Amino acid sequence: MVVRVMATGVFDLLHPGHLYFLAEARKLGDELVVVVARDQTARRLKREPYVPEHVRREMVEGLKPVDRAVLGSTTDIYETVVREKPSIIALGYDQVWNEKEVEAECARRGVPVRVVRVGPLPHDELATRRIVERILARAARESEARP
Repeated sequence: MVVRVMATGVFDLLHPGHLYFLAEARKLGDELVVVVARDQTARRLKREPYVPEHVRREMVEGLKPVDRAVLGSTTDIYETVVREKPSIIALGYDQVWNEKEVEAECARRGVPVRVVRVGPLPHDELATRRIVERILARAARESEARP
């Protein structure tokens, strides 16, 4: 039996933390399916994405640990779980979902899964938010330095 692992995220500006998360998730099974959040979901949960959903999906699918990337549902996050039927769902260390609640809802929908929380990259200074903050700070310094 193939052990399908599912990981989810926005994956807006790909960075080393994303690659670490997906590589660790891939180690949990035989196949890694990644659900890329739709633009409207990203807006609701985080912020306006910088990169459109179809491009984010394409970029994630091109990563070595990923077997397949799909766009998530716009209405029900569990819809993709029911369709893909993973054995394991990998959550990132900073994702807000409660492991036991996710397991219970998946079981209720006929997809028993084990939810595993993947820890952070040992150095997290390259998260999307921090990268954007560093770019903005550098741009401000360069702007002030101009005559």
